[in-house]
Amino acid sequence: MALIEGCKHSLEVTIPAEAMAAEIEKVTESIRAKAHIQGFRPGKAPSSIIRSRYAQQIRQEALENLVPKFLEQACERENLRVVSRPSIKDLHFHEGEAVHFKAEFEVAPEFELQQVRGLRVTYAEPAVSGAEVEERLQQICESRAEFVNLDPRPAADGDHCLVSLETIAGVEGDPLRQDDINIEIDGKDTFEAISSALRGAVPGDVREAEVSYPEDYSVDRLAGRTVRFRITLNQIRRKELPELNDDFARDLGDFQSIDEVREEIRKAIFREKDYEAQVKAKNDLVDQLVAMHDFPVPEAYIDDRIEHMLDGQLRSLQAQGVDTSKIRIDWQKLRQNQYEQAKHDVKAALLLGKVAARENIHATEEEIDQEVQRIARQRREPVAAVRLKLEKDGGLQTIVNRIITDKTLKFLFDHAVKVPPESAQAE
Repeated sequence: MALIEGCKHSLEVTIPAEAMAAEIEKVTESIRAKAHIQGFRPGKAPSSIIRSRYAQQIRQEALENLVPKFLEQACERENLRVVSRPSIKDLHFHEGEAVHFKAEFEVAPEFELQQVRGLRVTYAEPAVSGAEVEERLQQICESRAEFVNLDPRPAADGDHCLVSLETIAGVEGDPLRQDDINIEIDGKDTFEAISSALRGAVPGDVREAEVSYPEDYSVDRLAGRTVRFRITLNQIRRKELPELNDDFARDLGDFQSIDEVREEIRKAIFREKDYEAQVKAKNDLVDQLVAMHDFPVPEAYIDDRIEHMLDGQLRSLQAQGVDTSKIRIDWQKLRQNQYEQAKHDVKAALLLGKVAARENIHATEEEIDQEVQRIARQRREPVAAVRLKLEKDGGLQTIVNRIITDKTLKFLFDHAVKVPPESAQAE
């Protein structure tokens, strides 16, 4: 008999006496074949002695062999898809009698998928202004700038100074030193204290400057500190930008005119904007899906999701050079803080899977091959070797799942009613 509460199930199972007796006999013979008992060669000791001496082990092994088997059969009869490790309780064992036990576990939720075509979502095809194109073109131009050394003279605003920097106060541990740093006097990324120190200096001069860094500064040893620097001016240079003409365009690649470059930039900016707009719209559609469907979610799925989220956070910290082995994790607090997000993510995954199944969305071999080839190029390894590794570690299935998810999100977006931002605000 099965008792149901959300995704939690309780199932009472019986192992017939004859099945238990046969398994006990089988385990007894297995132990007898290997047992070393004084006065008997291995495999020759009487079964009665084996049963007496190894009674606890025989019982344990017999139950370990039969409990999963009969539980699986019971779940199949009940059409239950178990998604968590069963907890076995109230097990009653008496020699020569049937064994009764209760199993508690979680099953995959059953729910009806509502109509997902025609959902309303805020989206409008992005526009790209001429100013945005010119700004991007200017960035490309800046990246190809050349620096021309100037004859010695007092440095002024707009000059690019090649300097050596050394901390003389304000940092813990050894001083920080860097040579051949380019600093633009009065540049947008230059601290005013540095600019002030360099104004009027000539190559060879040594100046000092005190800089107060914000708390969120990217260099940890400087963040939130007031640091004093010794600055040695080595060279004054002028930044020369290339002329934006057809010759510049041809130097960039397969272009014949600067207008072709502008058009390619416009397309690139459009793709970037449209990608961001679609991501936002697709996230909105997923949120709508989750809000539309109310069904229980297995705690086992939520815990797996939280562990996945934690693993991602730890990997990110490791990439930043943090020794994660020294981090103490309060699992209960972590679970509490991330529970709702994890539950939302699990529901979203289940719903997207249901949509994919109903709409027959799947990953083609060509799509899988393209992704494997992309990974192989990224890793600079043979495609066959990469595929073999992915098959062994489950990465290939991850690729398949990602392709299906992406295609399902595209399906929802393609079949949604797009509402311009202005109309959405009016509603």
